[in-house]
Amino acid sequence: MEEPLALHPVKLYVYDLSKGMARRLSPLMLGKQLDGIWHTSIIVHKDEFFYGSGGISSCAPGGTLLGPPDSVVDLGNTEVTEEIFLEYLSSLGESMFRGESYNLFEHNCNTFSNEVSQFLTGRKIPSYITDLPAEVLATPFGQALRPLLDSIQIQPPGGNTFSRHNGQS
Repeated sequence: MEEPLALHPVKLYVYDLSKGMARRLSPLMLGKQLDGIWHTSIIVHKDEFFYGSGGISSCAPGGTLLGPPDSVVDLGNTEVTEEIFLEYLSSLGESMFRGESYNLFEHNCNTFSNEVSQFLTGRKIPSYITDLPAEVLATPFGQALRPLLDSIQIQPPGGNTFSRHNGQS
């Protein structure tokens, strides 16, 4: 008789990079309310995985200089083993999620978290996170700032660049 596959919890850590400033200033600057400028990461197999201008990185949960997350979303469970997951991350890091592919509006940490969440659980991350870039760019101020914002590269300090050679580096 086959043993049942182990289930591993999958969580989404959500950080407000503006530390509350977006909530206060967005009505004045954008003409609409934004609750935060979201950075997300996936927690699975006892580590936190995220994407930035340095590529895919990992750390102990809450181990970046961002500190503890502002909120945690339970994405469900996965049967994907750690070995298969690390192979998957390695392939993403060599293709879709290389550091030079990072773009603040179109290919960012939230794009990564959404992709990985769907691989692990079949579920997307909340749309209030993935829709944020389009909401900002739909405003005149967002359009005016786009050339400047397109040049911004975000890499939360404190993580280790992911490498399959030894699991994580």
